[in-house]
Amino acid sequence: MPAATLAFRPPAPTPRETPLGMFGMIATLRRNPIEIWTRRHYEEPVLVGRTIFGDRAVISDPEGVRRIFLDNAANYRKDDLQLRVLKPGLGEGLLTAEGENWRAQRRSLAPLFTPRQVSTFAEAMAASTREGVARFSRRRPGERIDMLEEMSRLTLEILEHTLFSEGLGRDTGEFQKAVNHYFNTVGRLDPFDLLGLPQFLPRLGRLRGQQTLQWFAGAVDDIIAARRKLIADGGAAPRDILTLLLEAQDPETGRGMREEDLRSNIVTFIGAGHETTANALTWTFYLLSQAPDWRAEVETEADTQLNAGPIEELGERMPMTKAVLEESLRLYPPAAFLSRAAIADDEVCGAKIRAGAIVTVSPFLLHRHKTLWDRPDEFDPTRFLGAKRDKIDRFAYIPFGAGPRICIGMGFALQEAIIVLAHLTRAFRFDLAPGHTVRPIQRITLRPQGGMPMLVTPRQ
Repeated sequence: MPAATLAFRPPAPTPRETPLGMFGMIATLRRNPIEIWTRRHYEEPVLVGRTIFGDRAVISDPEGVRRIFLDNAANYRKDDLQLRVLKPGLGEGLLTAEGENWRAQRRSLAPLFTPRQVSTFAEAMAASTREGVARFSRRRPGERIDMLEEMSRLTLEILEHTLFSEGLGRDTGEFQKAVNHYFNTVGRLDPFDLLGLPQFLPRLGRLRGQQTLQWFAGAVDDIIAARRKLIADGGAAPRDILTLLLEAQDPETGRGMREEDLRSNIVTFIGAGHETTANALTWTFYLLSQAPDWRAEVETEADTQLNAGPIEELGERMPMTKAVLEESLRLYPPAAFLSRAAIADDEVCGAKIRAGAIVTVSPFLLHRHKTLWDRPDEFDPTRFLGAKRDKIDRFAYIPFGAGPRICIGMGFALQEAIIVLAHLTRAFRFDLAPGHTVRPIQRITLRPQGGMPMLVTPRQ
C-alpha cells in the first residue's frame, strides 16, 4: 500500500483571511462559489451571523449536519436561490420537489434503485465501457484528449444501455453540448437571483440557456412518446428505468407519477445523473495521474480482479480502487453546496437559527475541515481503508448528500464508476497534459475549469 506520507495536495482555492464585501461576494459567487470561504470556515464547526443577504449559518459539525438533514429535516426546506437555479432546467423532479410531492416521487422511484435492481445494470455498464475502451484503442499512443468530454460521452452511453436502453433519440454529442451549455449558462449564479429580485426581471444566463432548455424538453418528450408507442403497439418494452418509470406507482396511493414529474425526473437522470459521475471519474483519473504509487495499486486490482468474478460484485473485489474513488469524492464532491431555509426557529450545536435563515452545509468545506480530517488538503485514500474508514462520521462525509434526500442514484453511480475505472485502468494510462493548470470550478456541479486535457497511452 502506498505510504500516506507521499503528500500530494490537489488544487483548491486558498482560504481567504477576511470575508468578502457585498460586491466582492456577488462577483465571486458568480465566478466560482467555492472561493468565498475564509480560513475560519475551515477551522470552526459553526458560523452564524447576519450578512448582506440576511441571516446565514454555515454548519460543518457532523452533529449539526445530522440535525439539518435527518433529525429535524422537516424544519429545513430547499432555499429559494437553489430552486431559482435548478428549477428552470429540472422542473419539479426529485431534486427540486418539496413536501408531499417529493415524498410521493421518492416512494415511487425507490424500487427502481434498490441494490438488487442496480446490480442488474452491471453487465450493460461493462458492455458500454468495453465500447469506450475500443474507441480509446483507436487513438495514437500519447494522443491528447479532454478527459471530461470523454467521460461525459461514456456515461451518456451507459445511460443509453441502462436507463434508456433503446437510445436517447439524439446523438450523444448533441446531449453533451446541451448539458455543457446548460451548466455554463443557467448553472451560473445570477446577481439578480443573489439579490432576490423578482422573477419577471430577465436573467442573462437563463435567456442564453433558453434554447437548450427547449431542446431538452423536446428530446425528453420524444423519448417518452417513442416508448409509449412501443407499449401501445404491443411491442416488448425493455425492462429499463424508462419502462419502470412509466409503470411506477406510489405504494401508498397506487397513483402513477404525474406527467410533468415524469418528464422532470428523466431530465434529472440524463443531465445531473451522467454529469456528476463524469466529473467524479475525471477527477479520479487526474488524481491517479499525480500519484503513481496509487495508480499502480489500482492497475494491479484491475488486472487481477476485473474478470475474477461477477461484474456486479466488482466493487467488493477492488477495495483500493473504491478507496481512491471515495477520496476523489471527498476532495471534489459533485455538489459543493447544499443549502436549506429554516422554517421555524431552531438550535444547532448550541447556535440559534432563526426562522428564514439560510443554512449552508458545503460538502467541499466539510470534507476539508481541519477539525474533522487529518491533513485534509492531501490526497490520501488510506482514509477509506479498514479501521480508518469505520472511524469517519457518517455526517462528516456526504458526497451524495444525507438523510431522506440522499441521492437516490448513489448505488448506481458508484457501481458505474468502479466498472469504468477498472476497464480503462487495465487498458490505458492517462497523464495530465503538460502545461495545463487544473482548477476546480462550481457550475451547479464541481467541474475542472476548461476540461481536463490528458494524454492516453496503452499499457503494455
